[in-house]
Amino acid sequence: MNIFSTIYNTILYQPMLNFLVLIYVLTGNFGIAVIVLTVLIKCLTNPLNKKAIESQKAMTEIQPKLKEIQKKYKDAPEKQAQEMIALYKEKNFNPFSSIFLLLIQIPIIIALFQIFKGGIVIDPQYMYSFVHLPETINPYFLGIDLSQPNIILAVLTAIAQYFQAKTNFTKQETDTKEPKDKTMQITEMMQKQMVFIFPIITLFVLSTLPSALAVYWLITTAMTIYQQKKILKEKND
Repeated sequence: MNIFSTIYNTILYQPMLNFLVLIYVLTGNFGIAVIVLTVLIKCLTNPLNKKAIESQKAMTEIQPKLKEIQKKYKDAPEKQAQEMIALYKEKNFNPFSSIFLLLIQIPIIIALFQIFKGGIVIDPQYMYSFVHLPETINPYFLGIDLSQPNIILAVLTAIAQYFQAKTNFTKQETDTKEPKDKTMQITEMMQKQMVFIFPIITLFVLSTLPSALAVYWLITTAMTIYQQKKILKEKND
């Protein structure tokens, strides 16, 4: 457990904390520091984001072929699995890319929560020698205490989450024009429900957590929507 804690602190929590403090010292605004950190993280995870979006696009394109395979080998599950894997390789599709991206985001959110929980209280032992630690840090940004929950930011983030999910589902609806079997109809119904479920979960979670997390998630979602539209447009041109 100590080993994992040391690795987590060394490669994630400590660098993020020091970067936030450094930007705060340079700008005098912790909100700007959070925004700069968010953009940096988004840039670093951009290849994974791009891969996840491309995989979503590829999934809609191979749906008719997947349906054919499932129908053709419905009585031969092993052969069906082999053909599906072969199709994934042929189309360079990774069904786990979105999950991998989510797994990376979770420790980042945990680190931000640890930084902001109970106010901005920084333990000097986690600071790098070249980063000046101010006596106090003002957590306010545009009149909002980023160390406390804020319902307005939580609502805005939930709305952004809705539009991101809606963009995904609308695109899949547009691309999939083939007649749908019962399994695909059930999948589509679940996707429609998730368009609303994800924003609701986002609203409830962020309404109880430091609003710095809402700022992070809102900007991340907005950038993802932009990236998504850009990549899908490039692929359609």
